[in-house]
Amino acid sequence: MIFDPYHECMDVEQRRELQIRRLRETVARLMVSVPFYRDRFRSHGIEPEALQSIDDLKNLPFTTKDDLRETYPYGMFAAPLPDIVRLHASSGTSGRPTLVGYTAEDIEIWSDVIARSICCAGGDSHDILHVAYGYGLFTGGLGLHFGGERLGCTVVPMSAGNTKRQLRMMVDLGCTLLACTPSYALTLADAAQEEGVSRDQLKLRSGIFGAEPWSDGMRQQVEERLGLSAHDIYGLSEIIGPGVSQECGEKNGLHVFDDHFVPEIVDPDTGESLPPGQEGELVITCITKRCLPLIRYRTRDISALYTEPCPCSRTHVRMARITGRTDDMLIIRGVNVFPSQIEEVLTRVEGVEPHYQIVVGREGHMDTLEVQVEVTPHIMADTIGGMERLEREIARELQATLSLTAKVRLVEPQTIARSEGKAKRVIDLRKEG
Repeated sequence: MIFDPYHECMDVEQRRELQIRRLRETVARLMVSVPFYRDRFRSHGIEPEALQSIDDLKNLPFTTKDDLRETYPYGMFAAPLPDIVRLHASSGTSGRPTLVGYTAEDIEIWSDVIARSICCAGGDSHDILHVAYGYGLFTGGLGLHFGGERLGCTVVPMSAGNTKRQLRMMVDLGCTLLACTPSYALTLADAAQEEGVSRDQLKLRSGIFGAEPWSDGMRQQVEERLGLSAHDIYGLSEIIGPGVSQECGEKNGLHVFDDHFVPEIVDPDTGESLPPGQEGELVITCITKRCLPLIRYRTRDISALYTEPCPCSRTHVRMARITGRTDDMLIIRGVNVFPSQIEEVLTRVEGVEPHYQIVVGREGHMDTLEVQVEVTPHIMADTIGGMERLEREIARELQATLSLTAKVRLVEPQTIARSEGKAKRVIDLRKEG
């Protein structure tokens, strides 16, 4: 099922015409309503009528999270406060929180793109959608909630936490769709095993998982243990929340809903635009939002864009699944390391669980890397020699993948703290020292 065939299957050239028309309208409105953008555009000699093609987007200046923090709380809003019907915000753990606002029209756009996302994942109006993303200032829960209702699903607004109750409700209500972080999906799978809940008791057939990078190895674990088809969803609160892009059943990249959000890939160091297929930093421009339409927002997420046709018949540009971020990338002894690379190795090794923690430290002037990973109960009952062999095997695989030596420490099942939201994978002791 395709929720909005007109826009999702639009001729590519026709969509480009729609994009440039909407971009010009957005830039003109920002020059009137947002002093930050008026000054920035004037300093770059930008005039809306000079934008003749969506390719001219590369001539516009970037927007960063720092810009949002420096204009906090309302400085970037393009709509008056009486028109704002909802506010969300980031946690603000690395500075001032990032505040985002929505007009009623923005909420409609958000609901539509989430409805598209659910359909991409195989859902329809007959599904019972279990939302285990957090509700509140975090955009995940309410985003999936309103989109599910827009499609006509029966929505179960569980939010995060109370895992055993979540599991019981999924069984009792016959939930068919699950929306949460991939790490929490594994936490639910662990709970099902502990409670003796079989896959047959769960009616789940599809899952929409996002808010953190995850590997194909983790996808396989989730699908096998919960008996569903796992689909990646992407979004960020600054743009709209979840629903910027979504995997379809082909699982060959995420369809970017580029009639609303125009994506680019740039070199994270130089800012130069990169061609399709080349990996770099994802940059997104909002062309329909009313309250917070950001221009060339640097997401810091690492991805690539693909323009080849998709068998599902949607004609949006597709983006590769996020492999990491430019600002949480680990640099260890001069080598760039993403947690997703380590996760990919661990999910290929038999005898370990998909629960791990990365500890980065320093001995003298040398960085150290330790990977702690849970083993299955069967392996824990093995001999010391067997455990040591497994540690050496994982270390070899990590060395081959990362070109780095890592210390591997096997830990007992249930030792590593479970997550009810985004998993905290990295402990960087260098920052503490």
